[in-house]
Amino acid sequence: MKIAIVKLSALGDIIHAMVVLQFIKKYNHQIEIDWIVDEDYKELLSNHPDINKVHTVQLKKAKQSKSLVLLFKELAKVRKFGSYDLVVDMQGLIKSAVISRLIHSPVTLGFDKKSIRESFASIFYNQTFNINYDQNVIERNFELIKFALKLTCDKVEIYDKVPFLFANNSKLTLNYLKVKNIIILIPGASLSSKRYPIEKFAEFVNSLDAHYLVIWGNEEEKILAQKIKRISPNISICEKLSINSLISLVSQADLVIGPDTGPTHISWAMNVPSITLFGPTPGYRNTFETKINRIIESSSEVDPNKTDKNDNSIENINVKRVLKISKELLKNNKIE
Repeated sequence: MKIAIVKLSALGDIIHAMVVLQFIKKYNHQIEIDWIVDEDYKELLSNHPDINKVHTVQLKKAKQSKSLVLLFKELAKVRKFGSYDLVVDMQGLIKSAVISRLIHSPVTLGFDKKSIRESFASIFYNQTFNINYDQNVIERNFELIKFALKLTCDKVEIYDKVPFLFANNSKLTLNYLKVKNIIILIPGASLSSKRYPIEKFAEFVNSLDAHYLVIWGNEEEKILAQKIKRISPNISICEKLSINSLISLVSQADLVIGPDTGPTHISWAMNVPSITLFGPTPGYRNTFETKINRIIESSSEVDPNKTDKNDNSIENINVKRVLKISKELLKNNKIE
Protein backbone atom coordinates (compact mmCIF):
# COMPACT_ATOMS: atom_id res chain seq x y z
CA MET A 1 0.00 0.00 0.00
CA LYS A 2 1.26 3.45 -0.91
CA ILE A 3 -0.07 6.54 0.85
CA ALA A 4 0.54 10.28 0.71
CA ILE A 5 0.26 12.46 3.79
CA VAL A 6 -0.41 16.15 3.24
CA LYS A 7 0.76 18.47 6.01
CA LEU A 8 2.19 21.62 4.51
CA SER A 9 3.07 23.80 7.48
CA ALA A 10 4.01 25.09 10.04
CA LEU A 11 6.94 23.71 12.05
CA GLY A 12 5.03 22.77 15.19
CA ASP A 13 2.00 21.49 13.28
CA ILE A 14 4.15 19.21 11.12
CA ILE A 15 5.89 17.85 14.24
CA HIS A 16 2.50 17.11 15.81
CA ALA A 17 1.61 15.11 12.69
CA MET A 18 4.93 13.29 12.28
CA VAL A 19 4.44 11.30 15.48
CA VAL A 20 2.02 9.04 13.57
CA LEU A 21 4.78 7.66 11.34
CA GLN A 22 6.16 5.27 13.92
CA PHE A 23 2.72 3.84 14.63
CA ILE A 24 1.96 3.32 10.96
CA LYS A 25 5.18 1.34 10.59
CA LYS A 26 4.71 -0.50 13.88
CA TYR A 27 1.32 -1.87 12.85
CA ASN A 28 1.87 -2.20 9.11
CA HIS A 29 5.52 -1.90 8.11
CA GLN A 30 4.71 -2.63 4.46
CA ILE A 31 2.96 0.72 3.95
CA GLU A 32 5.02 3.11 1.83
CA ILE A 33 4.67 6.73 2.96
CA ASP A 34 5.30 9.90 0.95
CA TRP A 35 4.80 13.35 2.46
CA ILE A 36 3.77 16.62 0.82
CA VAL A 37 5.08 19.74 2.57
CA ASP A 38 5.90 23.37 1.88
CA GLU A 39 9.47 23.83 0.64
CA ASP A 40 10.46 25.75 3.81
CA TYR A 41 9.99 22.65 5.96
CA LYS A 42 11.46 19.94 3.75
CA GLU A 43 14.52 19.67 6.00
CA LEU A 44 12.31 18.57 8.91
CA LEU A 45 11.21 15.46 7.01
CA SER A 46 14.05 14.59 4.63
CA ASN A 47 16.05 12.47 7.08
CA HIS A 48 13.15 10.47 8.47
CA PRO A 49 13.66 6.71 7.87
CA ASP A 50 9.92 6.00 7.66
CA ILE A 51 9.32 8.44 4.81
CA ASN A 52 9.92 7.14 1.32
CA LYS A 53 9.85 10.49 -0.49
CA VAL A 54 9.22 14.14 0.39
CA HIS A 55 7.35 16.19 -2.22
CA THR A 56 7.44 19.96 -1.89
CA VAL A 57 5.27 22.85 -2.98
CA GLN A 58 5.93 26.56 -2.69
CA LEU A 59 2.54 27.87 -1.66
CA LYS A 60 4.05 30.11 1.01
CA LYS A 61 6.34 31.71 -1.55
CA ALA A 62 3.47 32.12 -3.99
CA LYS A 63 1.40 33.84 -1.31
CA GLN A 64 4.23 36.15 -0.25
CA SER A 65 5.02 37.12 -3.83
CA LYS A 66 1.32 37.34 -4.74
CA SER A 67 2.19 35.41 -7.88
CA LEU A 68 -0.68 33.59 -9.56
CA VAL A 69 1.77 32.22 -12.12
CA LEU A 70 3.79 30.52 -9.37
CA LEU A 71 0.62 29.31 -7.64
CA PHE A 72 -0.74 27.60 -10.76
CA LYS A 73 2.72 26.22 -11.54
CA GLU A 74 2.88 24.61 -8.09
CA LEU A 75 -0.64 23.20 -8.38
CA ALA A 76 0.21 21.71 -11.77
CA LYS A 77 3.30 20.12 -10.26
CA VAL A 78 1.17 18.21 -7.77
CA ARG A 79 -0.37 16.15 -10.57
CA LYS A 80 3.09 14.74 -11.27
CA PHE A 81 3.71 13.39 -7.77
CA GLY A 82 2.47 9.95 -8.77
CA SER A 83 -0.44 7.69 -7.85
CA TYR A 84 -1.41 6.53 -4.38
CA ASP A 85 -3.84 4.11 -2.81
CA LEU A 86 -4.77 6.75 -0.24
CA VAL A 87 -4.18 10.46 0.37
CA VAL A 88 -4.65 11.80 3.90
CA ASP A 89 -4.94 15.53 4.51
CA MET A 90 -3.78 16.02 8.10
CA GLN A 91 -4.01 19.82 7.91
CA GLY A 92 -7.66 20.52 7.19
CA LEU A 93 -7.20 23.83 5.40
CA ILE A 94 -8.57 24.76 1.97
CA LYS A 95 -5.06 24.92 0.50
CA SER A 96 -4.12 21.46 1.82
CA ALA A 97 -7.47 20.03 0.73
CA VAL A 98 -6.96 21.30 -2.82
CA ILE A 99 -3.46 19.80 -2.91
CA SER A 100 -4.81 16.51 -1.59
CA ARG A 101 -7.54 16.30 -4.22
CA LEU A 102 -5.11 17.04 -7.06
CA ILE A 103 -3.01 13.98 -6.16
CA HIS A 104 -3.93 10.85 -8.11
CA SER A 105 -5.77 8.53 -5.72
CA PRO A 106 -9.14 6.77 -5.47
CA VAL A 107 -9.44 7.88 -1.83
CA THR A 108 -8.87 11.38 -0.46
CA LEU A 109 -9.48 11.47 3.29
CA GLY A 110 -9.68 14.42 5.65
CA PHE A 111 -11.53 15.83 8.63
CA ASP A 112 -15.24 16.51 8.13
CA LYS A 113 -16.71 20.03 8.14
CA LYS A 114 -17.49 19.95 11.86
CA SER A 115 -13.91 19.00 12.75
CA ILE A 116 -11.98 21.88 11.14
CA ARG A 117 -12.02 25.69 11.13
CA GLU A 118 -12.09 25.99 7.32
CA SER A 119 -15.17 23.79 6.89
CA PHE A 120 -15.25 24.38 3.11
CA ALA A 121 -12.11 22.21 2.84
CA SER A 122 -14.15 19.07 3.50
CA ILE A 123 -15.86 19.22 0.09
CA PHE A 124 -12.58 18.19 -1.54
CA TYR A 125 -12.50 14.81 0.26
CA ASN A 126 -14.44 11.72 -0.77
CA GLN A 127 -14.04 10.28 2.73
CA THR A 128 -14.17 12.22 5.99
CA PHE A 129 -13.47 11.68 9.66
CA ASN A 130 -15.19 13.32 12.60
CA ILE A 131 -13.44 14.37 15.82
CA ASN A 132 -13.97 17.41 18.03
CA TYR A 133 -11.88 20.37 16.90
CA ASP A 134 -11.00 21.31 20.48
CA GLN A 135 -9.55 17.87 21.18
CA ASN A 136 -5.78 17.56 21.56
CA VAL A 137 -4.13 18.05 18.14
CA ILE A 138 -1.78 15.10 18.53
CA GLU A 139 -4.67 12.83 19.47
CA ARG A 140 -6.62 14.17 16.48
CA ASN A 141 -3.78 13.25 14.14
CA PHE A 142 -3.40 9.85 15.78
CA GLU A 143 -7.11 9.03 15.50
CA LEU A 144 -7.29 10.21 11.87
CA ILE A 145 -4.46 7.92 10.80
CA LYS A 146 -5.80 5.07 12.92
CA PHE A 147 -9.14 5.42 11.10
CA ALA A 148 -7.56 5.83 7.68
CA LEU A 149 -5.40 2.71 7.88
CA LYS A 150 -7.55 0.63 10.22
CA LEU A 151 -4.74 0.40 12.76
CA THR A 152 -5.32 -1.34 16.08
CA CYS A 153 -3.13 0.99 18.16
CA ASP A 154 -4.27 2.97 21.18
CA LYS A 155 -3.46 6.61 21.90
CA VAL A 156 -1.89 5.71 25.25
CA GLU A 157 1.04 4.42 23.18
CA ILE A 158 1.94 8.04 22.47
CA TYR A 159 3.38 8.22 25.99
CA ASP A 160 5.96 5.61 24.96
CA LYS A 161 6.82 7.15 21.61
CA VAL A 162 10.42 7.01 20.41
CA PRO A 163 12.14 10.28 19.34
CA PHE A 164 11.13 10.93 15.76
CA LEU A 165 13.11 13.86 14.39
CA PHE A 166 16.34 13.11 12.57
CA ALA A 167 19.12 15.53 11.72
CA ASN A 168 21.70 14.80 9.04
CA ASN A 169 25.18 13.53 9.87
CA SER A 170 26.58 16.97 10.72
CA LYS A 171 25.86 16.93 14.46
CA LEU A 172 26.09 20.28 16.18
CA THR A 173 28.78 20.08 18.88
CA LEU A 174 28.45 22.03 22.11
CA ASN A 175 31.77 23.17 23.53
CA TYR A 176 30.77 22.80 27.15
CA LEU A 177 32.23 20.70 29.91
CA LYS A 178 29.26 18.82 31.29
CA VAL A 179 29.46 20.40 34.73
CA LYS A 180 26.18 22.29 34.42
CA ASN A 181 22.79 21.59 32.92
CA ILE A 182 22.20 22.96 29.43
CA ILE A 183 18.96 24.92 29.24
CA ILE A 184 17.59 26.30 25.97
CA LEU A 185 15.40 29.41 26.15
CA ILE A 186 13.05 30.39 23.32
CA PRO A 187 11.86 34.00 23.54
CA GLY A 188 10.26 34.23 20.09
CA ALA A 189 6.87 33.20 18.73
CA SER A 190 4.66 34.03 15.76
CA LEU A 191 2.53 36.40 17.86
CA SER A 192 3.84 38.86 20.44
CA SER A 193 1.03 37.76 22.79
CA LYS A 194 2.49 34.23 22.82
CA ARG A 195 5.92 35.42 24.02
CA TYR A 196 7.05 35.19 27.63
CA PRO A 197 8.46 38.55 28.81
CA ILE A 198 12.22 38.90 28.45
CA GLU A 199 12.44 40.34 31.97
CA LYS A 200 10.97 37.13 33.35
CA PHE A 201 13.35 35.00 31.29
CA ALA A 202 16.20 37.07 32.74
CA GLU A 203 14.82 36.62 36.26
CA PHE A 204 14.73 32.88 35.69
CA VAL A 205 18.33 32.83 34.44
CA ASN A 206 19.48 34.72 37.53
CA SER A 207 17.70 32.20 39.78
CA LEU A 208 19.12 28.91 38.45
CA ASP A 209 22.74 28.17 37.63
CA ALA A 210 23.13 26.48 34.23
CA HIS A 211 24.52 26.87 30.74
CA TYR A 212 21.88 28.96 28.94
CA LEU A 213 21.47 29.01 25.17
CA VAL A 214 18.97 31.37 23.56
CA ILE A 215 17.74 30.57 20.07
CA TRP A 216 16.04 32.82 17.52
CA GLY A 217 14.64 32.56 14.00
CA ASN A 218 14.44 36.11 12.68
CA GLU A 219 15.83 39.56 13.40
CA GLU A 220 12.99 40.50 15.74
CA GLU A 221 13.63 37.40 17.84
CA LYS A 222 17.37 38.06 17.77
CA ILE A 223 16.70 41.46 19.32
CA LEU A 224 14.69 39.77 22.08
CA ALA A 225 17.64 37.45 22.76
CA GLN A 226 20.01 40.40 22.93
CA LYS A 227 17.75 42.17 25.42
CA ILE A 228 17.82 39.12 27.69
CA LYS A 229 21.60 39.06 27.49
CA ARG A 230 21.83 42.72 28.49
CA ILE A 231 19.98 41.86 31.70
CA SER A 232 21.64 38.45 32.21
CA PRO A 233 25.10 38.49 30.57
CA ASN A 234 25.85 34.85 31.40
CA ILE A 235 23.67 33.49 28.57
CA SER A 236 24.89 32.55 25.10
CA ILE A 237 22.97 33.60 22.00
CA CYS A 238 23.11 31.01 19.24
CA GLU A 239 23.67 31.83 15.62
CA LYS A 240 20.69 31.40 13.35
CA LEU A 241 20.16 27.65 13.12
CA SER A 242 18.93 25.46 10.30
CA ILE A 243 16.24 22.93 11.16
CA ASN A 244 18.89 20.19 11.21
CA SER A 245 21.07 22.15 13.63
CA LEU A 246 18.08 22.99 15.80
CA ILE A 247 17.14 19.31 16.12
CA SER A 248 20.74 18.45 16.98
CA LEU A 249 20.97 21.21 19.58
CA VAL A 250 17.71 20.33 21.30
CA SER A 251 18.70 16.66 21.47
CA GLN A 252 21.69 17.64 23.64
CA ALA A 253 19.78 19.89 26.05
CA ASP A 254 18.70 19.04 29.57
CA LEU A 255 15.70 21.35 29.46
CA VAL A 256 13.89 23.54 26.92
CA ILE A 257 11.66 26.44 27.97
CA GLY A 258 9.57 28.40 25.50
CA PRO A 259 6.10 29.39 24.33
CA ASP A 260 3.71 27.56 22.04
CA THR A 261 6.00 27.52 19.01
CA GLY A 262 7.74 25.02 16.73
CA PRO A 263 11.21 24.95 18.38
CA THR A 264 9.63 24.22 21.77
CA HIS A 265 7.65 21.34 20.28
CA ILE A 266 10.88 19.83 18.94
CA SER A 267 11.79 18.97 22.54
CA TRP A 268 8.58 16.96 22.88
CA ALA A 269 9.37 15.11 19.67
CA MET A 270 12.89 14.32 20.92
CA ASN A 271 11.81 13.24 24.45
CA VAL A 272 13.81 16.10 25.93
CA PRO A 273 12.45 17.68 29.15
CA SER A 274 10.53 20.87 28.43
CA ILE A 275 8.18 23.50 29.76
CA THR A 276 5.79 25.05 27.26
CA LEU A 277 4.24 28.36 28.33
CA PHE A 278 0.71 29.11 27.14
CA GLY A 279 -1.17 32.39 27.11
CA PRO A 280 -3.67 32.98 24.26
CA THR A 281 -3.55 29.39 22.98
CA PRO A 282 -4.84 26.25 24.75
CA GLY A 283 -2.17 24.13 26.39
CA TYR A 284 -4.53 21.18 26.76
CA ARG A 285 -4.90 21.12 22.97
CA ASN A 286 -1.59 22.27 21.51
CA THR A 287 0.81 19.79 23.05
CA PHE A 288 0.77 16.36 24.67
CA GLU A 289 1.84 16.63 28.29
CA THR A 290 4.04 13.90 29.74
CA LYS A 291 6.11 13.45 32.91
CA ILE A 292 9.03 15.24 31.29
CA ASN A 293 7.14 17.57 28.95
CA ARG A 294 5.14 19.93 31.12
CA ILE A 295 2.88 22.86 30.37
CA ILE A 296 2.06 26.03 32.26
CA GLU A 297 -1.09 27.85 31.20
CA SER A 298 -2.08 31.36 32.10
CA SER A 299 -5.40 31.94 33.84
CA SER A 300 -6.95 33.16 30.58
CA GLU A 301 -9.95 31.32 29.13
CA VAL A 302 -9.00 30.68 25.51
CA ASP A 303 -11.04 29.79 22.46
CA PRO A 304 -9.36 26.99 20.44
CA ASN A 305 -11.18 28.22 17.34
CA LYS A 306 -9.69 31.70 17.41
CA THR A 307 -6.52 33.10 18.98
CA ASP A 308 -7.00 36.42 20.73
CA LYS A 309 -3.96 38.42 19.64
CA ASN A 310 -4.60 40.91 22.43
CA ASP A 311 -4.51 38.27 25.17
CA ASN A 312 -1.21 38.99 26.92
CA SER A 313 -1.96 36.78 29.91
CA ILE A 314 1.28 34.82 29.40
CA GLU A 315 2.97 37.80 31.06
CA ASN A 316 1.29 36.81 34.34
CA ILE A 317 2.89 33.37 34.58
CA ASN A 318 5.00 33.48 37.73
CA VAL A 319 8.74 32.87 37.36
CA LYS A 320 8.73 30.92 40.62
CA ARG A 321 6.31 28.46 39.08
CA VAL A 322 8.57 27.96 36.06
CA LEU A 323 11.56 27.61 38.39
CA LYS A 324 9.83 25.00 40.55
CA ILE A 325 8.93 22.76 37.61
CA SER A 326 12.39 23.24 36.09
CA LYS A 327 14.03 21.94 39.25
CA GLU A 328 11.68 18.97 39.28
CA LEU A 329 12.59 18.09 35.69
CA LEU A 330 16.32 18.49 36.32
CA LYS A 331 16.45 16.62 39.62
CA ASN A 332 17.02 13.23 37.99
CA ASN A 333 20.10 14.55 36.16
CA LYS A 334 23.47 13.66 37.58
CA ILE A 335 24.39 17.34 37.45
CA GLU A 336 23.08 19.29 40.42
